[in-house]
Amino acid sequence: FRAIGCGYALSTFASVFINMALSSQTRPGKGFSLSFPIEVKNIHLAKHGSDSGVYDKDGRFVASKFEEIFTKHAHTHSDALTKEELKQLLNANKEPNDRMGGLAAYAEWTVLYDLCKDKNGLLQKETVRAVYDGSLFEKLEQQQKSSSKTPKIHP
Repeated sequence: FRAIGCGYALSTFASVFINMALSSQTRPGKGFSLSFPIEVKNIHLAKHGSDSGVYDKDGRFVASKFEEIFTKHAHTHSDALTKEELKQLLNANKEPNDRMGGLAAYAEWTVLYDLCKDKNGLLQKETVRAVYDGSLFEKLEQQQKSSSKTPKIHP
């Protein structure tokens, strides 16, 4: 998280929380480990509720669900989400009695918005796509290396 522009507090909290939450889910049949490793090959086993459905239960990208984010929620600009539209997306995806999934979705989308919104406060479609294909994180790290080193998100 530090490498992509988050402050120390958020980076520390996120690292601990994510590893603790995902370790046992991605390591079925394996014993407890104090290092809380995540097995990326099994990341689909840690899919939470109240999500966008862009990944199916087997971890495959579902292009129609990705497009649906923007056809259903991007009303101001067809290729970007405002902060309010993002809130509407989260509310629409919220499953009843799914506090942990709702919290995970809120945290993921809020950090993404705060890190990646443009100067007009819009979260661009191609930026969201880059999250799903994994290329965004390398891009953010390169931007952070070439910038003033000031985290984009404090704490």
